[in-house]
Amino acid sequence: MAWRDRRILELFGIETPILQAPMAGTQASAMAIAVSQAGGLGGLPTAVFGAAQVASEIGAIRAATNKPFNVNFFCHTPPHANADAQARWITALKPAFDTLGVAPPIPGGPGRAPFDDALCRVVEEHKPPVVSFHFGLPEESLLKRVRATGAKIISSATTVAEARWLEARGVDAIVAQGAEAGGHRGIFLNEDAAMQPGTFALVPQVVDAVKVPVIAAGGIGDARGVAAALTLGASAVQPGTIFLFCPEATIPALYREALSQVRDDQTVLTNVFTGRPARAIANRFVREIGPMSPDALPFPLAAGPVAALRAASEKAGSPDFMQMWSGQAARLGRAMPAGELIKSLTQQTLALLG
Repeated sequence: MAWRDRRILELFGIETPILQAPMAGTQASAMAIAVSQAGGLGGLPTAVFGAAQVASEIGAIRAATNKPFNVNFFCHTPPHANADAQARWITALKPAFDTLGVAPPIPGGPGRAPFDDALCRVVEEHKPPVVSFHFGLPEESLLKRVRATGAKIISSATTVAEARWLEARGVDAIVAQGAEAGGHRGIFLNEDAAMQPGTFALVPQVVDAVKVPVIAAGGIGDARGVAAALTLGASAVQPGTIFLFCPEATIPALYREALSQVRDDQTVLTNVFTGRPARAIANRFVREIGPMSPDALPFPLAAGPVAALRAASEKAGSPDFMQMWSGQAARLGRAMPAGELIKSLTQQTLALLG
């Protein structure tokens, strides 16, 4: 049986309408290579990489496969936090540091880098076939430079209004990200994540509102979810959490163990890890500091001191203070190589649709 809607297949030059969600901090080029080699669209996250590492990872993909792949960038505006705000956040975190027996660090540390001139120059030099953005789009001058490379451009929408905004600015396809999705919300027109619709309410409304192909994301954990999204009008799907069960995911053993046990009612939207709403496993840190803390520094500044907590928690052999992104369908995940997962999802989905 052939896929009924071939727009995404033809747009990206792939064999199956399954994209792997780029997941910063949990995977690198190995995942993207495996997915692309299997006929899907592998995704390379770059938010925690510098420009040199992004170039290196793209080089690794190109050396391993001639198949299309996606390079993903965040495009938030770097914030400023004054000393008082930083002090409030450290004070809010102090009970967690006391529990772990480590001293609170000086504010700062690792964050998430937005798309800028340096990253744009990497795109211009290496010309990835697909470039995707999270949190809207970069400024028009940067977007024009990306478009001039010939890359197909996609971005995430969490509402119909965001989808229309993206289409008006010339994207080639839109990821409709529902509330079930793990990790950061792609919201950029409305900061209230509580108003975000679920995937299977959002997808058909976005499909009706725009002319470009729509890619469904959020709560898609097996072939049933893929088939349902395609039936609702999506041209493709972009699962994320189920790829964290693959050996190509670069997550700690404690995180893998937590994923294998998490139930549908054990994830929550929280801002305590980075300062921006993201769906994660509700561990002790999330419950005691959040889930939504008014003291959290703006994204991504909150992540600096939290990184020290995460490292100390992992060293102690406890997931209590670790950042563990997860969507609501994690229980459907199965441990298998990413390429096998793509092939299995493809075969099972075609059987269901047939």
